[in-house]
Amino acid sequence: MTNKLENLKKYSSIVADTGNIDSIKKFSPEDCTTNPSLIYKAVESKKYQSIVNKVIDLSSSRTFNSKIEKTDFIVDQLAISFGIELSKIVPGYISTEVNADLSFDSKATIEKAQQIINSYEESGVKKNRVLIKIAGTWEGIQAVKQLEAMGISCNCTLIFSLTQAVACAEAGAFLISPFVGRILDWFKLNTKVEFNKDNDPGVESVKKIFQYFKKYKLNTIVMAASFRSISQIIELAGCDKLTISPVLLDELMNLKGDVDLKLKPEDSTSIDIPRLSINESAFRWHLNENQMASFKLAEGIRLFNKDLSKLRNLIIKQL
Repeated sequence: MTNKLENLKKYSSIVADTGNIDSIKKFSPEDCTTNPSLIYKAVESKKYQSIVNKVIDLSSSRTFNSKIEKTDFIVDQLAISFGIELSKIVPGYISTEVNADLSFDSKATIEKAQQIINSYEESGVKKNRVLIKIAGTWEGIQAVKQLEAMGISCNCTLIFSLTQAVACAEAGAFLISPFVGRILDWFKLNTKVEFNKDNDPGVESVKKIFQYFKKYKLNTIVMAASFRSISQIIELAGCDKLTISPVLLDELMNLKGDVDLKLKPEDSTSIDIPRLSINESAFRWHLNENQMASFKLAEGIRLFNKDLSKLRNLIIKQL
């Protein structure tokens, strides 16, 4: 009998959510995603010190106006260097994130995205292998719209609501990452409801987004992210892509048995979901009225920025 990971691959494209190169070799995913938190953990482990040393050596051949500028260069190149190594293992896309502190600056986000793509292409990784990860703020989504028009594909991350998802799709985003586990975390903390696989609010959020996209024939790929359990993953079998941590990939690999198809595009046609009209004021109002989504989006940006700051401090010590 085959394991659940192999059976899941029949219905959804599996993406590794990690900066751990060895883990990716083990699970043979289609794509790989990283973020500042994952890169920080990989660097902190000192397992990939050779990559860090190589980037620091590269920075020594350049002139910078300040130590901060040099540190920022190293941090950017580290994310790209990990991405380059990952691109040698996975056949599909590598997602690399724009700095979280640019989440409310469209112009700076576009400039950073272009720098990332240029660095990849200079290293021999073509831009059609790279997704630029950008937080699902209004400013981030406007940056995505312009980047997609330039031929730079984007992964809109930190998606906690249908409003965000629809705005991303209407902006032409190649892919969105609606979060599952963080939504469940919020509801567990703020309600007294007992949750299980049948009423998981994170799973329901992704299902609704998937159904909406298929009903209205939106081309943006739905990649569910931020899982807390195997059951959450299994309940979303059939979602376009699933990005999963090495711990949960390992659990899936060690579980024998079939996986049932849960999400079918053809089932979405009969579901009653009204078409949303999204402009800036509607986006901001809907997000404001969705306490969970507005809190988790802001928290997610803060957490990514916190780990980005920790990574910068780690580099400063090494310098």
